[in-house]
Amino acid sequence: MKKSKGIRQGTRNILRKKPRERGLIPITRALQEFEEGERARIVIEPSVHKGQPHRRFQANVGTIIGKQGKAFKLKIKDGKKEKIIIARAEHLRKID
Repeated sequence: MKKSKGIRQGTRNILRKKPRERGLIPITRALQEFEEGERARIVIEPSVHKGQPHRRFQANVGTIIGKQGKAFKLKIKDGKKEKIIIARAEHLRKID
């Protein structure tokens, strides 16, 4: 059988929810607001496909640099490079 080469390839464990967490997320997580300069962690929400960053950025921490439509732009460090990730609020968690 030919191996799948989709965007979610190899994510069986990364994008898995525990049985009691299954289903839709609380609406408050989707309505979160972030200020510029605030730090946030990328935690991909598997039940929401829209605005999902690539799986390689799971658990990375970045700084919010702005908004693009309903999504937020984060600046993260990937090795020596700085990258800008565009993700919706469902896939971000505030860091205090």
